[in-house]
Amino acid sequence: MLLAMKNSKKKQRSYSGQLLDSLRVNDSVQVNTNEYPFTVPLIRNLKEISFTTPVTFFVGENGSGKSTILEAIAYKAGFGVEGGSKNISFNTSDKKNLSYTQTLADLLTLSWNSKPFDGYFFRAETFFNVANYLDVLATEGGQGEVAYHSYGGKSLHAQSHGESFLSFFNNRLGKGGFFVLDEPEAALSPQRQLSLLVIINELCKKSDAQFIIATHSPLLLAYPNSVIYSCDSVTLTQVNYTDTDHYQITKSFLNNPESFLHNLFNE
Repeated sequence: MLLAMKNSKKKQRSYSGQLLDSLRVNDSVQVNTNEYPFTVPLIRNLKEISFTTPVTFFVGENGSGKSTILEAIAYKAGFGVEGGSKNISFNTSDKKNLSYTQTLADLLTLSWNSKPFDGYFFRAETFFNVANYLDVLATEGGQGEVAYHSYGGKSLHAQSHGESFLSFFNNRLGKGGFFVLDEPEAALSPQRQLSLLVIINELCKKSDAQFIIATHSPLLLAYPNSVIYSCDSVTLTQVNYTDTDHYQITKSFLNNPESFLHNLFNE
């Protein structure tokens, strides 16, 4: 159901440390390990996560649980499960998907150093639905200027997939805040991924900004002084950039693609 967009005044605040300091999982609650998301070993064993830098990455194979963690954090922080801000919330998916996220989110306690004055949950998988939502506000609600103001001034559908992503990053991230990004590289070319790195860096230098990002991109993972958590084990593990599979596989391939493909196809 579409909910009305609310106008809010955003004031910049200063703080020491990250906006979100840590999260803890209430392990005193009995969970059903035969039901998702607790069928995922990482989720079942999750106890606590510390956020010590402005940019934190979660990496892992498909199904490892990284996006599930981000969705629960975003939901607990007050964002829509399909993406959006606290002022934009909608749900077009199966109610079961919402209940899975809420089940995990209900177990989380978020410890804030400072409450974010702004924020957004960017979910590549459902960004098309965000664009639809804005178009409905602009046409049926007669709020065209308001709806598109923070997204580049025009419908996201009036741009290519990659252009709409970059338009969002250039315009909606504003002056900082708490941003949860799930696979933001999905529609971006390598050059545009580098542009996103510049945007993130500028925000982190000039404002109270914190990013929690799930990604498969070795380019984004190269962001300096970030923390990378691997979701490929039964417990969350901090890893160095050059130790990630994303770096190792990409480097091996680019060093000798012919040999890499030969071995791959022969296998």
